Amino acid sequence: MALLAPGSTIGILGGGQLGRMLGVAAAQLGFKVHSYAPERESVAAQVAAHHVQAAWDDEPRLAAFAAACDAVTIEFENVPVDTVRFLSGHVAVRPGAQALEIAQDRLVEKRFVAGHGGRPAPFAAVPDRAALDSALVEIGAPAILKTLRMGYDGKGQARLIAAADADSAWDAIDRHAAILEGFVTFAHEFSVILVRGIDGETRFWDSSVNVHKNGILATSSLPPPPIIRDQQDEARALMARIADDLDYVGVLTGEFFATDDGPVFNEMAPRVHNSGHWTIEGAVTSQFENHIRAVAGLPLGSTATTALPVTMRNLIGADIATVPALLADGACHVHHYGKTEVRAGRKLGHATWVGTAPA
Repeated sequence: MALLAPGSTIGILGGGQLGRMLGVAAAQLGFKVHSYAPERESVAAQVAAHHVQAAWDDEPRLAAFAAACDAVTIEFENVPVDTVRFLSGHVAVRPGAQALEIAQDRLVEKRFVAGHGGRPAPFAAVPDRAALDSALVEIGAPAILKTLRMGYDGKGQARLIAAADADSAWDAIDRHAAILEGFVTFAHEFSVILVRGIDGETRFWDSSVNVHKNGILATSSLPPPPIIRDQQDEARALMARIADDLDYVGVLTGEFFATDDGPVFNEMAPRVHNSGHWTIEGAVTSQFENHIRAVAGLPLGSTATTALPVTMRNLIGADIATVPALLADGACHVHHYGKTEVRAGRKLGHATWVGTAPA
């Protein structure tokens, strides 16, 4: 496959901040960006040469979009698989539909990872309310009930402290088909973020320790505790097997729990990831640049960390009002996503410190 020449157009499916940061990275490498999303507000479109606002199943608009692009990628994992399959008949889409199909269904994902030697939390399928009672007998409580599809940042989830919570948990997820996961006793949460090129070359960034609040990532930081460093290689090997099996191209992320028994797989994301935002300033080549390099068929860049410590802090909801104070800190790198509506739980930006701790 020929390399994409400077001036080529890379299409991005999705209009969020990940697409925005991919667009910036693409421009730095000399590429044009053409974004496609159904939503009226698209912060990715703010940095794109062209933007299409259209439905995911609008085949004439999709065909025209494909014709305008030399390659297409995704910025979030809930792009419909049928959309990617349709586009794949017209233009190269990287990563492909198979990775999306697996990541979009938690039950399929858990079984797929287990088949590659990974260890997910204990789980059971919950297609209906009656199955939840059976699953609780099998898995026990406390547990987490998660919708099979569309959940992220704590959405589509309900905790069950005891079996008596079954009715309220079922109602909390709007009675959708789900999966019940047993609680995992863990020391820390961490990510494995890799990039795989068209030629199969695979590189990893250092694994950060991740702290969540209310189901949303709050901070990612390096260096991680020793238990994560000790379990990083095993988790990396699993994600490399998955990437090879999928013939994956681009950035792929796996989230893990560090436990006394080794790394436990939580979930995967076939895209650049919030826990890798620190790489913009903290690595030789960021996750965004390396994803664009992979999609374009270019050589991958070094994933080495440039200096320690590193802290990435999400700016969520009202936190965005702290931007002027953060900018007054000469060691702080601020990223504002350009979103206009401020609401609780919404990611509006992030701040990163490299080589020093936050003030």
